[in-house]
Amino acid sequence: MSDARASESRVIEDLLAFIGAAGADEDAFNRMALAVFAHQFEHNQPYRRFAVQRGRTARTVKSWRDVPAVPISAFKELTLTCRPPEDCERVFMTSGTTQGVRGKSHHPTMAVWDRSMTLNFRRRFMGDQDRLRMGILFPTEEAMPNSSLARYLALAMRTFGAEGSRNFIGDQGLDVAAVTADLERAEQAGEPYALLGASYSFVHLMDALGGRRFALPEGSRILDTGGFKGQSREMEADAFYDQLSATFGVPRRSCINMYGMTELSSQFYDDGNEACPSVKSGPHWIRSRVVNPLTGEEVPKGTVGVLVHHDLAHFNCASAILTEDAGIAVEAGFRLLGRADGADAKGCSLAVEEFLKAARV
Repeated sequence: MSDARASESRVIEDLLAFIGAAGADEDAFNRMALAVFAHQFEHNQPYRRFAVQRGRTARTVKSWRDVPAVPISAFKELTLTCRPPEDCERVFMTSGTTQGVRGKSHHPTMAVWDRSMTLNFRRRFMGDQDRLRMGILFPTEEAMPNSSLARYLALAMRTFGAEGSRNFIGDQGLDVAAVTADLERAEQAGEPYALLGASYSFVHLMDALGGRRFALPEGSRILDTGGFKGQSREMEADAFYDQLSATFGVPRRSCINMYGMTELSSQFYDDGNEACPSVKSGPHWIRSRVVNPLTGEEVPKGTVGVLVHHDLAHFNCASAILTEDAGIAVEAGFRLLGRADGADAKGCSLAVEEFLKAARV
């Protein structure tokens, strides 16, 4: 076995154990983060060049907070992977809504990604239910093999979906009649039901229902992810969750928003949307900071900055990601405010330029 494969095998084994643990204090997270960084520094050459230019090496970095963060847009410009792309089990791609360029995230194995998703989903969405009948407002994984969201929803249905769970978006688009029939069945049977999908799919469904309302049984819940700008009519968050609750009879505290991205292997959740913006938080194998994108320094709690996520499960590409999302750090996590603008957006663009200049040969 090559040194790279041996290193990868050790990291995967340790990560699976780390993710499966009940929790992790700061010291345990730091040890695992440094091991992942050492693997990436050694075997991900563009990232190594960037880190060296920043004066950060596997010898000098002593804290996960000092691991250099890769600007998220860099995934559209460079191949960031420790394992050769052709040897990876799965490649997820971004939607490519900006200038048609799609970022890529390479996964040598789906074992870590899947473990991260299922353990976190069970705790943050399923509540006291082992399985729920699920309606998925998104295409199947077979139809979109490069979509991390399609994988996420397929894994949710496969692992936690009760008999009769299914996707409602196919070649002909959203099957409104089939969704309606499933919602009616849930009402009549008195069994809790879950609707999951992209936020904009819910907007399309509610528009298609034309004001019709349902009263889903107690214990039903809704999961939406992403936004809907450019995909359907735009709505403010409060109006969106008011309409979700009124349309399906699910209280706003049971309307959960998942925040994730192709460039990560873990997801964030809130505890419902009785108030917006809600507080998002992740599992013990991910940490988040709010920074000034120009300096990389953390801003004080309560101050708007740009989110940096350090996801240990994203072991093959780059575990520390500088997003383009504005946020505010709070005691229990962070409030997501949408895309960065103004000086923060300019800082993100400059960070991308700096990374590409350092990382390219």
